[in-house]
Amino acid sequence: MTTDHEAVRELLGAWAVGALMPGDERTLAPHLADCDPCAAEAARLRAVVRDLDGPPVTAGPLPAERGLSLALRTRPAASRTASHAAPYAAAVAGLQALLGEMDEHGPWGTPVVHDWDVHDTVAHLLAADEPLAVRLGLRVAGEFDGVDGASWREAWAARTEEVLARERGRAPAGTVASWQAQAKALLSSPEAHDPELAGRATTLMGARLPLTDHFLVRAFEAWVHTEDIGRALDLPVPPPRTPHLWQLVRLAVRILGLALGSGTPAVALTVAGEGGEASWILGEGAEPVSAELVLDPVDFCRLMGGRVDPSVVARGISGDESAATRVLTRAASLAWL
Repeated sequence: MTTDHEAVRELLGAWAVGALMPGDERTLAPHLADCDPCAAEAARLRAVVRDLDGPPVTAGPLPAERGLSLALRTRPAASRTASHAAPYAAAVAGLQALLGEMDEHGPWGTPVVHDWDVHDTVAHLLAADEPLAVRLGLRVAGEFDGVDGASWREAWAARTEEVLARERGRAPAGTVASWQAQAKALLSSPEAHDPELAGRATTLMGARLPLTDHFLVRAFEAWVHTEDIGRALDLPVPPPRTPHLWQLVRLAVRILGLALGSGTPAVALTVAGEGGEASWILGEGAEPVSAELVLDPVDFCRLMGGRVDPSVVARGISGDESAATRVLTRAASLAWL
């Protein structure tokens, strides 16, 4: 059952990316009046939007509560994203909120992951969103071709380095603004609102998937790197909302199943935790199951994102341990984040 806090958190994410419908204020306003944590989160998201987009139109300074209400009324209305794009909208809002904890002189140089600092990690996300933006016609053809083909990893790495080199010459606020503008363009695209239009398959980053899944890939990467930044800055980052988390789990299972192919001994994978439990047969489905593997949904997503070692991830295994370990190792090897 969705709680009031979960419902409001989803609305705040939509509001932060300009996707709040006018009627949703009737849900927001009463809750924010009685809930200090949600009101604080709303104020922080409002500050992020104000800093990156410019202040809402007002006649002068207002108290936080009144300013938030006015921002909700005057911000341009937009229809909500479809379910396949909602996890990405929430992930974008989550990173905006986290970056809102920093100012111009904040710890942008803090090491995060690979050889990137906080500034670099945002620049990486700017580059990571480019292939989908190009495919949707939001970027000029030829700026970036989407790194299709057998050498997509090499082309991807080269493009990432180009963007990092460029963005290191800019102020962090400029990089954040560019990332946010591109993310908003993706979330404003017809494909983010029309599941039928987003149902067509296209090859990006070496994977031929429906555009619906490519939006989920963007959500997956944005969340993983938000966690990276939060860990580096010692700031808590919650996992995706339960419905979004399970969308990412199902995507990860599909990708892992394709990567394992039919020549792998069959393993029953069960993902169980917040939001329920689901099972799949991976590998050679015609053979008897050689092992059963149980993982938590967040741990499974972190494994697929390359953020937990397959040898130490919390799991339950019965049957052929080597077959189950092969699945874990293959899952971790798929990460390019």
